[in-house]
Amino acid sequence: MSSIAPRLGPDSALFLDVDGTLVELASTPDAVEVSAGLPALLDRLSRRLSGRLALVSGRRLEDIDRLFHPFRFPAAGLHGAERRDAGGGLHASGLASADLEPARAALRRFVSRHPGLLLEDKERGLALHFRRSPELERDVRRALEQVRTRLPADARLQPGHGVIEITSGAASKRRAVEQFMQELPFAGGVPIYLGDDLTDLDALAYAQSAGGRGIFIGPQPRPPWGSLPDPAAVREWLWSLEER
Repeated sequence: MSSIAPRLGPDSALFLDVDGTLVELASTPDAVEVSAGLPALLDRLSRRLSGRLALVSGRRLEDIDRLFHPFRFPAAGLHGAERRDAGGGLHASGLASADLEPARAALRRFVSRHPGLLLEDKERGLALHFRRSPELERDVRRALEQVRTRLPADARLQPGHGVIEITSGAASKRRAVEQFMQELPFAGGVPIYLGDDLTDLDALAYAQSAGGRGIFIGPQPRPPWGSLPDPAAVREWLWSLEER
């Protein structure tokens, strides 16, 4: 485990990306596996931090809850387009499901011609996965750029690990973390953010600028942030926090 990972103080506020950070990436979103004991560990850490622990993900809130059942943590889904605060209140912004109907139909036809691709329908976002067929990345981008012209001006393309998504320009993991930090029990805390993807970079930068720490997850560190090499190291670090 990297010594760059921080210790948590009594006022720390912990924000955790899911795929590629808490759990290993898989060939499809449904194929990820959550380590035994991880949901309960997060619950114990949350109580130790007086509730200042939140999950921040590109997944929908309902998918986050399914992975970490039976616990329902404060969470931001769809890269920040939807958010559940510590009191259970729901907040949403950006695209509606109906806005994406032209793209949904066209991308379903596109995927039917390329069996190695997967279209993940997030209702208020669409993710076209090409991890099983990386040679199709250029074709995937071209198809998405074509359908984007038929969508509201707010729609944007967001690349990730083996995936490109249609998301709302209003979606931002940084904005989601900032909103958490304006609310109890997070307000007044010191943000610690862990993430591995392009969508996490602005939230990592925010944590650093707010006097906290950004921890990048990946084999190549990205200064000025701390780093851990992979999700296994993240879980090891989380377990070590409990031991301390």
